[in-house]
Amino acid sequence: MKTALLFGSSGLVGGHLLNQLIKDTNYSKVKLFVRSVPEISDPKVETIKTDFNNLEKYKDDIKGDDCFFCIGTTKKNSPDKDEYRRVELDVPKEVAKIAKSNWVNSFIFVSALYANPKSSGEYIRFKGQVEEELKELNFPKLGIMRPSFLIGDRKEKRVSETIGIFVFKLLSPLLLGPLKKMKPIHSETVAKAMIRTGNDNLEKNIFESNEIAELVLN
Repeated sequence: MKTALLFGSSGLVGGHLLNQLIKDTNYSKVKLFVRSVPEISDPKVETIKTDFNNLEKYKDDIKGDDCFFCIGTTKKNSPDKDEYRRVELDVPKEVAKIAKSNWVNSFIFVSALYANPKSSGEYIRFKGQVEEELKELNFPKLGIMRPSFLIGDRKEKRVSETIGIFVFKLLSPLLLGPLKKMKPIHSETVAKAMIRTGNDNLEKNIFESNEIAELVLN
């Protein structure tokens, strides 16, 4: 039986991940690293209230088998450039380094469509830089998910994303070949694919949005 480490359990993908990990018989414990303690009562769940400005303090807690990381923010929620960089770049890199030092077997990360460490856009660039760091850490098992627009019930409404999902849903029949990765994907599907990556020995470690969907079907 395994221990899962979950960062970002209050988000769109993370919420599904938490529910699925609780039900998954491969895991006997789920450690949640959170800013504020959620209202959840389950014998499998251990909640660790975390100061993300001092992650080294939790080094002894970041121990387990599979680390699932889906923390993210937006410019709206983190208007300060330094804070935005910290959440999108510094925190995932630091968590990954601590996990690796503690011999965590796998690290499964929610990245972004077209992640590129050399991109001019900060969001895409930071995701790409985290991907490069994860590759260099050389985890025994690595899963990088690059979902397109995420479908699901968010606590906050993102107007531009809602419009994007609507448009790309209409265009989906036309998104063929290399454009298939632009099709919107359900957040629950991403969560299922992340857990499969943690449990199975897959030949690849980077999954575009359409490949995430195929993981769940196979």
